[in-house]
Amino acid sequence: MKITRLGGSRVRVSQLGFGAAGIGNLYRALDDETAYRAVEAAWEAGIRYYDTAPHYGLGLSERRLGAALAGRPRDEFTVSTKVGRVLVPSPETAHLRDDAGGFDVPADHVRRWDFSADGVRRSMESSLGRLGLDRIDVVLLHDPDDHWRQAVDEAYPVLHELRDQGVVGAIGVGMNQWQMLERFVVETDIDTVMLAGRYTLLDQSAGERLLPRCRERGVSVLAAGVFNSGVLATAEPGRMYDYRPVPDAVYARAVRIAKMCRAHGVALPQAAMAFVARHPAVASVVVGMKTIEQVTNNAELAATHVPNELWDDLVAEGLIHP
Repeated sequence: MKITRLGGSRVRVSQLGFGAAGIGNLYRALDDETAYRAVEAAWEAGIRYYDTAPHYGLGLSERRLGAALAGRPRDEFTVSTKVGRVLVPSPETAHLRDDAGGFDVPADHVRRWDFSADGVRRSMESSLGRLGLDRIDVVLLHDPDDHWRQAVDEAYPVLHELRDQGVVGAIGVGMNQWQMLERFVVETDIDTVMLAGRYTLLDQSAGERLLPRCRERGVSVLAAGVFNSGVLATAEPGRMYDYRPVPDAVYARAVRIAKMCRAHGVALPQAAMAFVARHPAVASVVVGMKTIEQVTNNAELAATHVPNELWDDLVAEGLIHP
């Protein structure tokens, strides 16, 4: 599997990344063995980049990922995690489930937004403990949408300092929007951005400004949410788009794209991954996976050639931008 360096750092990622929100019990519970086998299958498929966060299952994703990678040669894989949400013990809610967060885990902690310098350091220390690793390769500011000033004035300088010290290999920001990511790319010295859902077959809004800025500044893109949370994840379009029921107009467009894919012998999720991967700013396509079957299927689809004629036809039909 192709390996690419992030920005000007020495950190390297595989062209397909393992998104670990699912093994943190996103939406529904998963047993430890299934989670372990999914990570094992990813390793066997050549995936060497794994993304997690404290937010995912209130730390469960980090614990499971760390346990599954234990014993692997440390220099042969890359792990990214995130800062900005600090987990605070909450014994008074431990009997409840984390419904607000969307994870099927006990609500024995609560999330507190914290992009302060101290909050970043505490979050990283806790993540290292849960992961059981000696270092974190990539640290991303996680969803600072409503916290720009603190994130850029307090959190970013800490990450910059830790990178200079060699404690962290690469730094960046992960968000579901492109506008603030563009500000980080232009106004700071980050290595990478994780862009979720804003450069896909159905939403190319980041393609006009953010991605060219990344190319100009030497910032690598980790492309997440490439299935727009479900509508592009199956051969026939699904009914979820950006975590909500898909609008009729978007669904109709997805149906047209799927039909054109079939005409070229291409599966819709295969095209969804390939479309994003072909952009020169994109270093890795990060896909959420939680079972052996999902890993195997995605790895096979990602490795299968998509004819250029498909892109030409999608452009001609006005379904993707030139």
